[in-house]
Amino acid sequence: MTIYTVRRGDSLYAIAGRYGVTTDALIYDNQISDPLQLVVGQALFIRATRVPYRVRQGDSLYAIARSYNVTLAALLSANPSLTDRSRLYPGQTVIIPFPNVILGDADVNGFSLRASTETLRETLPYLTYLSIFSWEADRTGGIKPINDTEQNAAARAANVAPLLSVTNLEPGGGFSGDIAHAILTNEAAQNTFMMNLTAALRQRNYYGVIFDFEYIFPFDRESYNQFLRRAVRELHALGYIVMTAVAPKISATQAGTLYEAHDYPVHGEVVDFVIIMTYEWGYLYGPAMAVSPINQVRRVLDYAVSVMPARKILMGMPNYGYDWTLPFVQGSAADPITNTEAIQIAARNGAEIQFDTTAQAPFFNYYDSQRRQHEVWFDDARSIRARLKLIDDYNLAGLSYWTIDDLFRTQFLVLQSMYTINKVI
Repeated sequence: MTIYTVRRGDSLYAIAGRYGVTTDALIYDNQISDPLQLVVGQALFIRATRVPYRVRQGDSLYAIARSYNVTLAALLSANPSLTDRSRLYPGQTVIIPFPNVILGDADVNGFSLRASTETLRETLPYLTYLSIFSWEADRTGGIKPINDTEQNAAARAANVAPLLSVTNLEPGGGFSGDIAHAILTNEAAQNTFMMNLTAALRQRNYYGVIFDFEYIFPFDRESYNQFLRRAVRELHALGYIVMTAVAPKISATQAGTLYEAHDYPVHGEVVDFVIIMTYEWGYLYGPAMAVSPINQVRRVLDYAVSVMPARKILMGMPNYGYDWTLPFVQGSAADPITNTEAIQIAARNGAEIQFDTTAQAPFFNYYDSQRRQHEVWFDDARSIRARLKLIDDYNLAGLSYWTIDDLFRTQFLVLQSMYTINKVI
């Protein structure tokens, strides 16, 4: 595979011809809504693994390699009859290599709130686990069931292991430290919770559970640790796996209710996998910036692998972007958008997409009909590839998507070109 960045004057037909693929393939793989309106700076995923190039007058191996963004060494390796001093002739064929380099295997989890039947059909082949979000716990240990029949059955049919995700969300929304406190510290409530949880796992044919308890009071840190030890002991005995979702910490002493009760060393010791939510640096009520900047993700992983087994870590991957109105005003909210919507917004407004090399993320600016300036950050094939490389760099177990609800086909094609996706059922 390769990734091509659209330049001024490009057409889909010309790009397809250059890489020996069809325009239909480019449209499908990149979910292009208007084939006549490419955006300068737009990244296109291209399935080509090798392209025959006909030499033109004045070509050199170095110039050809640079034109296709491959190394001279790779070009020579694909053309063993050539050396770096070979003379080229017009009409001669040179093979341009774009091989898929499989870096290893990966466990892939995907959270789903409202994924359609069609989205599930396309997405499930790329998943190890499907986490249907979410069963909500209450202060007495009750768990509110969800309508999971269709998604659970679809997962099993596709050899994807369904996971029950349980949260301390209030019925009206928002994570509740009070709900967590009641379950973690009240023996009767915890016994009821565990009884309800095991019944749900058995009755709904789940493969395991994800505890997504957030905004736990800092003073409940050890209570949460003890709860996880109990839960793992009892659930493992019944044949279920256990995961937790934790905030993206950079140190053991990081302050804040979001972070303090998530004890990385204990989670890494006790549970089967830990999902680290490495996103939301750029968030709904914050200033414009990348949602998951790679430099910040690295800081979190640097700490995580120092205190827990790397092969237990699933790196969080966002599947969304934000559109901010500038200047940012505290209390204002950005508009959540899909990655495919970002391209459509850029096309409608004549924006050019830039790429931030520090964050390894695309962004652009535009003015709306009221002459207000906007800044949009999202993900494309380049940013996806850069962050997926971290799985290999840190020897992680894999990744976890939040969420799979909005189909972004490119991210799965990039994933498949880099990793073999594990299946456990």
